[in-house]
Amino acid sequence: MGSRTVSLPGDPPGGRRAVAVWAIGVSVYFVAVIFRTSLGVAGLDAADRFHVNASALSTFSILQLLVYAGMQIPVGLLVDRLGTKKVLALGVVLFTAGQLGFAFSPSYGTALASRALLGCGDAMTFISVLRLGTRWFPARRSPLVAQLAGLVGMAGNLVSTLVLARLLHGVGWTAAFGGSAVAGVIVLVLLLLFLKDHPEGYEPEPFPHRGSAYVRRQIVASWKEPGTRLGMWVHFTTQFPAMVFLLLWGLPFLVQAQGLSRAAAGELLTLVVLSNMLVGLVYGQIVARHHAARLPLALGTVGATAAVWAATLAYPAAHAPMWLLVVLCTVLGACGPASMIGFDFARPANPPERQGTASGITNMGGFVASMTTLLAIGVLLDATGDDYTVAFCAVFVLQAVGLSQILRLRKRAARRERERLVASRVETVHVPA
Repeated sequence: MGSRTVSLPGDPPGGRRAVAVWAIGVSVYFVAVIFRTSLGVAGLDAADRFHVNASALSTFSILQLLVYAGMQIPVGLLVDRLGTKKVLALGVVLFTAGQLGFAFSPSYGTALASRALLGCGDAMTFISVLRLGTRWFPARRSPLVAQLAGLVGMAGNLVSTLVLARLLHGVGWTAAFGGSAVAGVIVLVLLLLFLKDHPEGYEPEPFPHRGSAYVRRQIVASWKEPGTRLGMWVHFTTQFPAMVFLLLWGLPFLVQAQGLSRAAAGELLTLVVLSNMLVGLVYGQIVARHHAARLPLALGTVGATAAVWAATLAYPAAHAPMWLLVVLCTVLGACGPASMIGFDFARPANPPERQGTASGITNMGGFVASMTTLLAIGVLLDATGDDYTVAFCAVFVLQAVGLSQILRLRKRAARRERERLVASRVETVHVPA
């Protein structure tokens, strides 16, 4: 007589069906990222179209991110309560309406409202896709699946950089933004026809939802876990340098401060995206195989980003050399994959019924940092007469804040995770073979 270990209940099998369903969900995120980052290639055009300065221009992205960050916990609660399909469908409707409204906005005010609507819909996508991955794939695949979702999102950024930028200068503002909204309609149809929240036979256990008491319980329980808070601060510290660069200030920095042509600046922005996609695959494999590598990878990325930004801003000549800008953009590409590691701290710290809420708290971190930095750079540019060296020093301040919190929480989160691991091993069922 021997024994065999039975898989823990609720761990889905994965397989081709899982890949097909997950692909539909991640295609929604792909389109959302195209819409989110479309302003990054149109920043200078938007300034001319709406006759605004740097602070007002940054308000577009700040408002969008403010809405996005503010929606993260509510969206997490909605995903836990309503499931992925309903939340994703609502998100598609909102971000498509926002993109279409931005295309036809006659004034700065209506354009702001459109970006806020877009941010609201965009906020509903990524957490839903993470939840979809945990419902369709085994837990051991979660780090890689999450990194692949991030990679697909960066592919959407690549479309903005390469395709939408050319459309913008080829067919004009209204046709470029209005035409891109068709992609939202397409993914909505696919979502409604083919997406399912979970495989048959793997329905989540019923969980009582009792109004404000449920909301409070979910948030408090998630926040009490050190892993959730550590995940949020990892996301806060790692994501924003690349987000700020790609979302708004990268193109003006490369063109106005570094003297590059728009074409050359666009190639460097593309390099950030390509680096992100490559590093995402590497980080996903490493974390899936070596859980202990999570914090070293995150801290290493923060250190490398700070070092290369400092070298670029402190370069003694009027413009940094091209090789240094290439290194900067390559290192910035690691920020997105490093931010995904934050979810790998929050995920094992929370049971399935709190995954959406915990992911919302984690995801809020990076977008709060991005929003703060976007505003700080815009204000400093106006205050210093477009001195990008001073303005981009805001990056170091936010990194220092986040790093202090990561170092404060790391041991507590590691201890709690070890306790959970021991408990799960005790609960593993052994039956006669």
